[in-house]
Amino acid sequence: MTKIINSFLKISDEYEVFILDQWGVMHDGHHGYDHAIDAVKHLVSKNKKLAIISNSSKRKISSVNRLKDLGFNKNNFIEVMTSGEMIWQELNDFSYKYDSQLKNCFHIFDNSKEDGKDFRIGLEKFKFIDNIKDADFILACTPFQNTKPIDYIPILKDALEMNLIMFCANPDFVTIEKNNGKNMYCMGTIADLYDHMGGKVVILGKPSKEIYLKTCKKFDQIDMSRILAVGDSLDHDILGASNFGIDSVLITSGIHKDLFKNSIEKGLKNIENERKWNFKPTYVCENFSF
Repeated sequence: MTKIINSFLKISDEYEVFILDQWGVMHDGHHGYDHAIDAVKHLVSKNKKLAIISNSSKRKISSVNRLKDLGFNKNNFIEVMTSGEMIWQELNDFSYKYDSQLKNCFHIFDNSKEDGKDFRIGLEKFKFIDNIKDADFILACTPFQNTKPIDYIPILKDALEMNLIMFCANPDFVTIEKNNGKNMYCMGTIADLYDHMGGKVVILGKPSKEIYLKTCKKFDQIDMSRILAVGDSLDHDILGASNFGIDSVLITSGIHKDLFKNSIEKGLKNIENERKWNFKPTYVCENFSF
């Protein structure tokens, strides 16, 4: 049974390592939440070990450097890992798992964002091309500007015919746009569409175990029962924690806030009634706060 808590004070002594999501837990995309900044300070004062796992398509260094602007001290986190960093490292290493002839990359990205062309730095062994029909594989970072998921169908059909692999740097399905409060689709939506069409997709961020394994290499041997993941996405944070075999807290004020608009209890019932969510968070809490 999922337990309802109103403060992390009730459970913090039970855990040694806290793995935090960013957006919806620590900040809103622009500003760090005061309660989250205080919560991090509280955990650090109790000698807890903190890490961040984010389904951001940005490189790790970008996320680390941004913490100060959001109100957090980067030195409080033993590791910061992003899905973008995982995919960048995978392409940089490009091991025996993939066809060595993969050279031409069709890059899906928003050229107004840093995780666009900056993501290519260090990947000069690939040729970035503009026509999907000339591609050997797809790198999917952020949606092209002013596009909808349906706009990708022709691209994905061509990719499927050519049996192209898609490397997805951001597995999230949606994010909340601060300006209008609406859910905006992320690259994970397109990757999921390609997967359902029969395409091969490589995802190394949440909910895959790989990003947790990579992150936890920074810690000494720790009892898995003493690790807690905190996130606001059932499909990524909570499923990811479940896949990795650790406890989790779902923040109810985040991406799924509409599920809980009437009450926490009704929100949990909504989760239980949804067939695709055959897993549950260990706890639910409105915010990451003490």
